[in-house]
Amino acid sequence: MQLQSDGARYVADVLLTCDGDFSMIERGAVDVGPEGRIAWVGAAADAPATDTPVINLGGLLMPGLVNTHAHTPMTLVRGAGDGLPLMAWLTEVMWPREGQLRPDDVWWGMALGSVEMLRSGVTTTCEMYAYEEAVTDAARGAGIRLVMCPGLLSVFHADTDGSVARRVDDIARFHAAEHDSDGLVTIGFAPHSAYDLGVQACAEVAAAARERDTLLHLHLAETRTEGDELSAAHGGASVPQLLSEAGVLEGRVLAAHSVWLDDADLDIYESTGVAVAHCPVSNMKLGSGVARVPEMLERGITVALATDGPASNDDLDLWEEIKIASLLARVTALDPTVMSAQQVITMATRSGAEALGLHTGVLEPGRWADMIRLDIDDVAFVPVTSPQELIAHVAWSGGSRHVTDVWVSGERVVAGRVCLTVDEARARFEVQHRAQRLARESGT
Repeated sequence: MQLQSDGARYVADVLLTCDGDFSMIERGAVDVGPEGRIAWVGAAADAPATDTPVINLGGLLMPGLVNTHAHTPMTLVRGAGDGLPLMAWLTEVMWPREGQLRPDDVWWGMALGSVEMLRSGVTTTCEMYAYEEAVTDAARGAGIRLVMCPGLLSVFHADTDGSVARRVDDIARFHAAEHDSDGLVTIGFAPHSAYDLGVQACAEVAAAARERDTLLHLHLAETRTEGDELSAAHGGASVPQLLSEAGVLEGRVLAAHSVWLDDADLDIYESTGVAVAHCPVSNMKLGSGVARVPEMLERGITVALATDGPASNDDLDLWEEIKIASLLARVTALDPTVMSAQQVITMATRSGAEALGLHTGVLEPGRWADMIRLDIDDVAFVPVTSPQELIAHVAWSGGSRHVTDVWVSGERVVAGRVCLTVDEARARFEVQHRAQRLARESGT
């Protein structure tokens, strides 16, 4: 769907703006223009005169959450291969099932995942996947903001006959046709990883992304041993070092996971401006390790949150990442002062938008009106004796169960906890039956 907004003023008991000062406004108002952008934010008592509808929401209004790394159509393989290490999980279960996919399977997988994300307050998702036409069409229909990064995998695009170059050309054409910096959909490029494609192929893809000033999104340093063979073949240099030397990290780069980085690798991230999509739940489920997020934040590296795919998480609820990212950092450091509630909420909103190059993630004039309402008339939000306690409640005791309403570009897509844009019952039926076919045809 192409979202349209007639414009309105939304009044809430509390605004959590997620701006640079992390402003909290009691009895606040947000004016949304007909183009779906925020026109004014502040105390309702100070709001300018308006002839647009005034909607009294109550509750807490904040920016929508930003999921910076997902493979959402993998709702079709959710739960498969549980307990396997990453490479066995991919090669023995995931890729065989995905090898049986059809475009309409992917469409329904993305539609169902969009329902799950929107209902939990995720208004933007960055998708790394094939069948980009189906993913994009389903996301548009659901009304979720999408950064679509069509993927390249050696199993499909091994460069023995120029297939990488052909795939890059296909993505470039897709970018020309679908990329819209003023709309719901932007397009990037996604080489799966250096260990899968090799450094040279990643460099070719990166050059195409830089030429279009668009996002390059890849997996990097997810597991301890994934880069051993590549490093050994290049004198022991780390994969981030090899990518940096090849120019891969020179443009707008978002590296998913980034768990196994040493100090020299962090120096590279800091100097090149690489952003990180931190996936704590997926990293724990697959036994991959714990990313050095506090050190990244201290260096000024942009770190955002992500669920990864619904087959390695196994859900698309970014609230879990908000809580677990901070708890994981604290227990690892043996320090309860590490990664505050404010920092981790920022990672899920403003930092996610920065990592993706999007003008959302904050309630401030000029940004897209991607907003969520939380019901704070709930036992999980009692008591509140200071603004800082309410912020703590949002991070530690809040969750998707408190999300009641969601807007993308000023258009309400969830009302009263019901997704308005997708037939959820139909989507659940389609994914169930298509998933059974994938399991049967792949023999896994």
